[in-house]
Amino acid sequence: MNYEPIINQKSPMTYLPSPQRYHDMPYRRCGKSGILLPALSLGLWHNFGGVDVFENYRSILRLAFDSGITHFDLANNYGPPYGSAEENFGHLLKKDFTAHRDELIISSKAGYDMWPGPYGNWGSKKYLVASLDQSLKRMGLDYVDIYYHHRPDPETPLEETMAALDLIVRQGKALYVGISNYRADDAHKAIGILKKLGTPCLIHQPKYSMFERWVEGGLLDVLEQEGVGCIPFSPLAQGMLTNKYLNGVPQDSRAAKSSGHLQTGQITDDKIEQIRKLNDIALGRNQTLAQMALAWLMKDARVTSVLIGASKPEQLADSLKCLQNTAFSTEELNQIETILHNQP
Repeated sequence: MNYEPIINQKSPMTYLPSPQRYHDMPYRRCGKSGILLPALSLGLWHNFGGVDVFENYRSILRLAFDSGITHFDLANNYGPPYGSAEENFGHLLKKDFTAHRDELIISSKAGYDMWPGPYGNWGSKKYLVASLDQSLKRMGLDYVDIYYHHRPDPETPLEETMAALDLIVRQGKALYVGISNYRADDAHKAIGILKKLGTPCLIHQPKYSMFERWVEGGLLDVLEQEGVGCIPFSPLAQGMLTNKYLNGVPQDSRAAKSSGHLQTGQITDDKIEQIRKLNDIALGRNQTLAQMALAWLMKDARVTSVLIGASKPEQLADSLKCLQNTAFSTEELNQIETILHNQP
């Protein structure tokens, strides 16, 4: 199979998708639903906001679709500034993908800070419904395919939040709903409420990587039992599972700048040693560390799709090569667990 996508640096005015776009990408069933998702999906958390370069993120989206990535994941406050990723995506959807809307799974979320005052955060019905209305306007859509509650709200009754998701589907503003960042117990309760309301939970989006394993403490079992899909985000642990930190913390890295979610203190000597040892295993598999980290998540059949980001088309093309080798030997898996201080 050919996993060498063609990167078109000079974006033509008229975009013609590759006729081979469905040839190499594997698709996995999302839980017990009728939906199939690509093994890799594209998240627009970073690099698609108002501060970013149009031609760059346009090239990323075109390459993604040309390569069989049919799922684009957004949220109300992706940017910066808030809302700008959805606005930019809406412009590109109109310019490049209008004829292909029915080939796409487009998702958005609400649950984090979006606008001032008591109604622009968390999980009330007012916030979720109003936020989706705004998201649809920004993207120029009548509906999204998946709408998530982005994080649990400790103050709002879970019944209200799930009833809002049910209402949104019945209004025709979303085809499916999901949850994100819910721990196993809360996820189980939310899934049960949605099932009783008649709007099944399609998918859960948790943070999951070799370095972030909390989902293995019951959540994956809940999702399997309930027939709910799983789409991990941050699969490269904010860049730690790449070759960026093999020789320490580079000055231009996210950790060095102490911006975002990755801080310098997280890159300890022990962590760097783990990264180097994992990189040795990846080299033995003819992969980069990032490619192996993505493939490692795919080894679990409960993982429907892995949500990746990209700062440039070349980075996306590199990530796509993980699909060339997603199988692991028992020896490799045991070595990885030993490096991560887990008993195989």
